[in-house]
Amino acid sequence: MTSIKDVAELAGVSIATVSRFVNSPASVRAPTAKRVADAIKQTGYETNSLARNFRTGKTQQIMVVLPSIGIPFYGPIVDGVRKVASAAGYHILVMETAYHSVEYDDFNRMVMSKQTDGIILLSTLSPFSEPNLSQRATHPPIVLGLESISPELSVFPSVCIDNKRAAQDAVNYLISLGHKKIGFFNGYIGLTYGTKIVQTGLRDRAEGFSTALREHKLLEKAEWNISARMSATGGRQAAQQLLALPQRPTAIFCSNDEMALGAMYELKNAGLKIPNDISIIGLDNMSYSEISDPPLTTIEQPTKRIGERSMKRLLNLIAGKKARKNIEILPHQLVERASCAPPRKKK
Repeated sequence: MTSIKDVAELAGVSIATVSRFVNSPASVRAPTAKRVADAIKQTGYETNSLARNFRTGKTQQIMVVLPSIGIPFYGPIVDGVRKVASAAGYHILVMETAYHSVEYDDFNRMVMSKQTDGIILLSTLSPFSEPNLSQRATHPPIVLGLESISPELSVFPSVCIDNKRAAQDAVNYLISLGHKKIGFFNGYIGLTYGTKIVQTGLRDRAEGFSTALREHKLLEKAEWNISARMSATGGRQAAQQLLALPQRPTAIFCSNDEMALGAMYELKNAGLKIPNDISIIGLDNMSYSEISDPPLTTIEQPTKRIGERSMKRLLNLIAGKKARKNIEILPHQLVERASCAPPRKKK
């Protein structure tokens, strides 16, 4: 049977280091932690996890809470979380909320009984029923793997892009192509008790859209600012509403790629050519955007990096370290494809 000594020898570390990694992975430096984790995997070394959990009060489990596992955008983020978690000896549990607060009884029973060491929230409502969430010491550490979606979550560390700047860059790109008549498919992520849920990042994107037009002294027409659910279906519905207008913009900025793909489908069904008749730009650079027809021009979020940084920040909190800053901003970038072109000149 493989012993802890075998693992230590293979990893080139002391037995104490292996023990420290097993009991508190976050307390071991990343390069050393990776060597120990690889050695454990190669030797097949197994710890008595129940005894360890009882002794340390740790479960080596992280919960990732997201709106829907069916949305491709979240896949790379979860992969990034898993990569860092696995290297640190943690497993991840995924909970889906369907854009609503989850069932409190089941969730709170799991969390409050310490069946998870930390939580990463991805664009979802608070999973807790307590109104003063930030003042409660009973929940494990929490990191937002994107922007906060409700005021009570804004107190927690988060990893995201500068959504206002990203939206400005998208609109500025359209303006650089010569577009002056630009519409906006303004997304919200769901409904709760009949009220639209608009996360901080989406409000920032709306502000970025308005700021870009204002800086270039371009008119923001209310009828071209169409609110719809941030999904392909929402994009189709927004496009239908736009098609019913007597005058249309020459370009549209969509809150995310899903809306943009739905909008392109509906506009093409109506006989419009993209980008000859109308240009479309999204935001996210999800996996399907590159293979759409035409391939979608968009602003890319570094999704895997967001997952990795979120998990690293969570490990620091689990280890008892304080967050140096509440919001960590990662860079975005423009991805030029074939869905945008200069506006057609009037004959």
